[in-house]
Amino acid sequence: MHFMTGMDHRTVRANGIKVNLWTGGQGPALLLLHGYPQTGQMWRKVAPKLLDRFTVVCPDLRGYGDSDKPRDGYDKKTMARDMHETMLALGHSCYALVGHDRGARVAHRQALDNPDAVTKLCVLDVVPTHTVFSKADRHLAAAYWHWFFFQAPDLPEIMLQAAPEAFLRQMFRALTFRAGAIEEPMFQEYLRAFTQPGTIRAGLEDYRAAATRDLEDDERDLAKRLRCPVLAIWGSYGKMDALFDVLATWKEKADDVHGHALDCGHFIPEEAPDELLAALGAFLSA
Repeated sequence: MHFMTGMDHRTVRANGIKVNLWTGGQGPALLLLHGYPQTGQMWRKVAPKLLDRFTVVCPDLRGYGDSDKPRDGYDKKTMARDMHETMLALGHSCYALVGHDRGARVAHRQALDNPDAVTKLCVLDVVPTHTVFSKADRHLAAAYWHWFFFQAPDLPEIMLQAAPEAFLRQMFRALTFRAGAIEEPMFQEYLRAFTQPGTIRAGLEDYRAAATRDLEDDERDLAKRLRCPVLAIWGSYGKMDALFDVLATWKEKADDVHGHALDCGHFIPEEAPDELLAALGAFLSA
């Protein structure tokens, strides 16, 4: 099902895989990256309202939605290369970048690896991956239990495949503050995407890469700072707000950082689209 009003549905070849995406609008290029366990259609309440000012691109990340699901390549350097080459394939050599959740981790790496291409970066409801692991304690382990459960081999695949709908409903219920933010038709589309062959495995490999290859890459680049302006937005009812000084964590990574919390939970583009649009409008036009 297609919920991306006013946008064209396309596929491109990038970094050796097929990338499924929606694009439309006019003006400077703007790339929006989704999180787990969702797809590019998580931007359905945001992207259509940006089309009069930006050429918007909303892809499914490697392993998600209707993009390819290869056996490997779920480290963020590879996933960031996917997205950068996607933009080049569409004719966009420079672009602003907004990422939510896993997409924000891809976006962080993308801005580090392609500083001449990424003009501005907005990260939604995350702190840097290296910060998560270096500051991990019992409170974080309880709040983000799935980060650690997903590291086990084989068992998470078996359990999620046995009850995918129950798992998705629990994830959305636990992390959403504003009721009704994810409509039932959209939930059914997420469920369709989640139960495609390879999607569950790919999502778990994304998390496994965070604790291995991504952590190693981040440690090598600890002294490397983001050159572009950064906007950090998080949910005041989300777990990041309770566990971290979110803004301070991003000020450790860049010189030009601003941000604030919105009155919502984790799924900001779906829970607080109007408030997010206001913040993005001010940031992107500055």
